[in-house]
Amino acid sequence: MTDQADICVVISAGAEWRAVLPLFDCTQPESSPYGEFFYQPFNTNPVAFMHSGWGKVACAGATQYAIDRWQPRLLINLGTCGGVAGRVAVNNLILAQETIIYDIIEGMSGYQAAIDHYSVQANLGWLGDDLPFQVKRLKLYSADRDMRPEDVAGILRECDASAADWESGAFAWVCARNHTDWLVLRAVTDLVSEGYGEALGHADLWRQRTGAVMATLIDHLPWLIDRYGQTHL
Repeated sequence: MTDQADICVVISAGAEWRAVLPLFDCTQPESSPYGEFFYQPFNTNPVAFMHSGWGKVACAGATQYAIDRWQPRLLINLGTCGGVAGRVAVNNLILAQETIIYDIIEGMSGYQAAIDHYSVQANLGWLGDDLPFQVKRLKLYSADRDMRPEDVAGILRECDASAADWESGAFAWVCARNHTDWLVLRAVTDLVSEGYGEALGHADLWRQRTGAVMATLIDHLPWLIDRYGQTHL
């Protein structure tokens, strides 16, 4: 099949990818330097699905690879995230209005300038306000770490964060540097508070919830692709 795809969907974690594969008639994915990929048509739109691997390094490299290989008009990152208890709930869908990488430690000059350098504002006016499913439009924070109970007070004080993942900040930054449209839609699988992190040490809980939320995200994908096509003729 041609190495052209109008849309590329990037899936990061292995459990997320394994949850997506059975949803499509894809028995033999192809291989890239980062992970598997396959093609799936949505109406007249050729869509490439790619497994990037977890963490900022893998996701940044895979996103650039996808842009160079397929020249997509739009990249979409679907996946999971953790949430701060009391601000979001399990199964909430988070549409990133801005991505922020919060685990930067700058000791020689301005900390905020370093944070700002890797922060990216989403340009999602094309979505409109009539989405057929409920989302929370929030800033989405990224770090190569899970949120822990001892982190929550600082995250709320310094970042005002409601949800965090490992990859969306790198994904959005690479897309922005390439002047490529992007969208991040993630589902909350687990919550953390100052006293408790329900998935910490319980990866099976996260994996179990991941299967259900990835199916939900894929269910919403045709509408997102159609809306982008309608507004970007």
